[in-house]
Amino acid sequence: MSIQSIDVLYTATATAEGGRDGRVATDDGKLDVVVTPPKEMGGSGEGTNPEQLFAAGYSACFQGALGVVARQEKADITGSRVTAKVAIGKAGGGGFGLEVELSVSIPNVDATTAQQLVEAAHQVCPYSNATRGNIKVDLTVA
Repeated sequence: MSIQSIDVLYTATATAEGGRDGRVATDDGKLDVVVTPPKEMGGSGEGTNPEQLFAAGYSACFQGALGVVARQEKADITGSRVTAKVAIGKAGGGGFGLEVELSVSIPNVDATTAQQLVEAAHQVCPYSNATRGNIKVDLTVA
């Protein structure tokens, strides 16, 4: 598989201090959060964590891709929602890995159309393109 090259439209910049038990902030100051491991991983759970940030980014990005596809197909996605669940766990070889479940609700279209829109959005979404072939991503139409 070759590495995809892009015509860059925007670059986001964030800096972490202290890793999973510290702080992460964007260069423009719009995001500045305390990061702590979740209780399930031995942390206090008092701050956010990288998996929550990834879930927030993926769900927002996928919703945007759904909008692009819906406009092309002239489908009404008013009231639609995308929920991302990002799991972290031990992977073979001693490292850690991620799995994602995207649950998409599109109330104004039939089930077949919703499934087609979700599949098409999965081909458009930059997060989906970045993770494809690297981690398990399950798509569910709710």
